[in-house]
Amino acid sequence: MWPFIFMKFTDSLKKNADFRKVYRKGRSKADYFLVLYVLPNDKNINRLGISVSKKVGNSVVRHYLTRLVRESYRLHENSYGIGYDLVVVLRTSAKNTDFHQIEKSLLTLLKYQGLI
Repeated sequence: MWPFIFMKFTDSLKKNADFRKVYRKGRSKADYFLVLYVLPNDKNINRLGISVSKKVGNSVVRHYLTRLVRESYRLHENSYGIGYDLVVVLRTSAKNTDFHQIEKSLLTLLKYQGLI
């Protein structure tokens, strides 16, 4: 057995209706690479949804950027407030960036939203 208890603080948004609800009722902040929508969800976990348009690139590029956002979110997961639905929309300018810029952008937007 593991000597510690692994607590999962994040689930993922999967349904289109959930994404639309966050877009319609949530607060948004944006920078050059990302747009972050936040909506309280009355649950004890955060739910993360990531949206990447086909304008950004082919499926390989879109999946790579999705993994960058998910990993940058995961690394700092313990410092976030709990009970929010988050949708991250990647802009076309994110195609030519690296992990550290995505991570910095995400943390900055989370700080603006008051989640850190």
